[in-house]
Amino acid sequence: MAQTFPFPGRAPVRVSFAVGLILLTVFGLVPAVAVFVVSFTDLRGLPYLPVNWVGLDNYISFFSPAKRADSMNALWNTIVFAVVSTTVQIVLALGVALLLNLRLRGRNFYRAVVFMPTVLGVTVTGLVWSLMFNVTGGPAAAVLSWFGTSSAFFGDPRLALALVIIVQIWMVMGISVIIFLSGLQAIPAELYEVAAIDGASGWQRFRNVTIPLLAPSITANVLLGIVNALQSYQLTYVLTGPNNKSTQVLSLLIYVQGFGGKSGTTLSQSQGYAAAISIIQFLLVGVVTIVALWYLRRREAKL
Repeated sequence: MAQTFPFPGRAPVRVSFAVGLILLTVFGLVPAVAVFVVSFTDLRGLPYLPVNWVGLDNYISFFSPAKRADSMNALWNTIVFAVVSTTVQIVLALGVALLLNLRLRGRNFYRAVVFMPTVLGVTVTGLVWSLMFNVTGGPAAAVLSWFGTSSAFFGDPRLALALVIIVQIWMVMGISVIIFLSGLQAIPAELYEVAAIDGASGWQRFRNVTIPLLAPSITANVLLGIVNALQSYQLTYVLTGPNNKSTQVLSLLIYVQGFGGKSGTTLSQSQGYAAAISIIQFLLVGVVTIVALWYLRRREAKL
């Protein structure tokens, strides 16, 4: 028993788990509980102001007629952003992974190029695409000028959210491609050979061999995509600013209420209200994640 155990004794294991549990509690559980408690107060950004217990007022205010328009707009933008970006990202990433899994010359270079946007960071990505869609001298504006038209791009309420979704997909798709590539490389080549001998077409091999064996990778990518999209606000903030109604999502609304303020002043900040929105967002992310995981696990079992 001692030879198979990875440590010479149980004490190092217990110490390691205790240290990990302490760190998780201090930096994870305690802040989460603090946010939940703050959501029931009127904590604001000004120092020396008394903090009062307001109960469910912040939650009621989120759905009140005075703020319902902003709240529902942010909620709708969040759902659209998460669903569209995750769906398109999964489809494109799977297609790119299938191509990069072929015996292509220089495929390692292509893999690096696909993964590169992931390591650039939100600020660099936002700067690159802001220059790309610059309304005065950007390449996109130059192309539109050839056809005698123009656009405000990120300043256009009809295009802004779609453009942010495109940039989001471009930025995070590399991770999904890597996960799919790992899943594809784990599929034994003999299965494709047997299917080909049985007369299966390329589509039938993809449908009956690749997809079932990629089910865990699909589940992982869908869950990562949903969670990242529902919690993402940095890219939207960099590309369109904090107060653009057409691109404001729940996480950005939390930032605006807690730190930025709708008018950009400290007087308009409300950490208590922002905490309440963050709890609502947490419930949304939790429900969507659990439902998606339940459905995808059932699909895995059927496949």
